[in-house]
Amino acid sequence: MPASKKYAAVTGAGSGIGQAAAVALAKAGFTVALIGRRAEPLLETKETIGRADGEALVVQADVANAASVEQAFAKIADAFGRLDVLFNNAGRNAGAVPLEDYEVDFWNDVVATNLTGVFLCARSAYRLMKAQTPQGGRIINNGSISAHSPRPHTIAYSATKHAVTGITRSIALDGRAFNIACSQIDIGNAATSLTERMNRGVMQADGSMAPEARMDVTHVANAVVHMADLPLEANILNMTIMATAMPFVGRG
Repeated sequence: MPASKKYAAVTGAGSGIGQAAAVALAKAGFTVALIGRRAEPLLETKETIGRADGEALVVQADVANAASVEQAFAKIADAFGRLDVLFNNAGRNAGAVPLEDYEVDFWNDVVATNLTGVFLCARSAYRLMKAQTPQGGRIINNGSISAHSPRPHTIAYSATKHAVTGITRSIALDGRAFNIACSQIDIGNAATSLTERMNRGVMQADGSMAPEARMDVTHVANAVVHMADLPLEANILNMTIMATAMPFVGRG
């Protein structure tokens, strides 16, 4: 492999933060594996990267399915020969549901994507990074502001995002011996289709509804690139990037 070649994988690369990060990584010189369930949005991301003279590989996979994830990373290993960065981004919103109304199936669906999916992709990337020569790489997990402070009626989402912090810290510890760094980026109110409702108003801790400030998603993408581009001797263990005016500090 040429020394200048850098390889990254992004889960949930078909839309929102994942798409923006994949495009930014490609512009920064990474060849990017685009991982997601649906081919069409991944192909759109690949076309965007291609128009900027970047390189990308579409890899269809369901991050909540162990066999699907293993097949995806085998395809990446075969195509790239190594993996330098995983942006473990795929996740799902859970909406606001009072605890007494939570269905077990709903809980399990959120956990499957937001927690088990993060674990499965991290495991496959870790195995590849440990086995490759030169050894090592970087895993960047997408946490959330909710990894620190929950919104009302979001117990499943908040629980999974708190658990992502545990995954990040465990990999950061276990990866030291193999030159594998692990980071977490906690993102607040990036302007994507998933956060459009914040312009209309979302529930606050006191039960009121109020609009919240958002930031351009490119700021998040640039932050991911900054983390990804660090030499492996340095690590941003945790980064919070948010709209300056959003109610996080002092939430509630």
